[in-house]
Amino acid sequence: MKKVVVISAVIAASITVLTVACNGVAKEEKKKASLTNAELIKRGEYLVNAVGCDDCHSPKTMGPRGPEIIQELRFSGYPSTRPVQKADSNVVKQGWALFGPDLTSAVGPWGMSFAANISSDATGIGNWTEAQFIKAIREGKYKGLDNSRPLLPPMPWSSYKNFSDEDVKAIYAFLKSTQPVENIVPAAIPFSELKN
Repeated sequence: MKKVVVISAVIAASITVLTVACNGVAKEEKKKASLTNAELIKRGEYLVNAVGCDDCHSPKTMGPRGPEIIQELRFSGYPSTRPVQKADSNVVKQGWALFGPDLTSAVGPWGMSFAANISSDATGIGNWTEAQFIKAIREGKYKGLDNSRPLLPPMPWSSYKNFSDEDVKAIYAFLKSTQPVENIVPAAIPFSELKN
């Protein structure tokens, strides 16, 4: 009988702990779902800064402490005014993957890729729907469109796909709130078209 009472007490305690824990999770999820637009943008700004979107998507100039973001071009991707110099495929054949000087271009076995314009301009993600943005992050689809090419390295979408839905929506909300920068990024160059 003592054993039954102890087991019943343990079960009751476990149910209580699980109920409290589930209620806590439900309250946290409800809190995330009820974020105001300003709070969503603030959360997105935090995430964009934390994961380093500027590292590749913002043109830079060399300053006294290394590369510095050109604020008026923030999130505009590889500058369309910069001449494209095709990388040497022999370097890649030797096992190298390289970044351009401001990290907005990269070359590797996939060819040469250019960081996209993710500002709120129409040449960036200004005309994208939230669903397109989610598809780009979750499935690695170019411009978030079905039947499009995959996003190319070094875009780490395969890691970013693990963001919660709320976090992806927050990042989208923040990027849509940024200064629009008109900039049409060059098309990727396949490996076969690089210099030999």
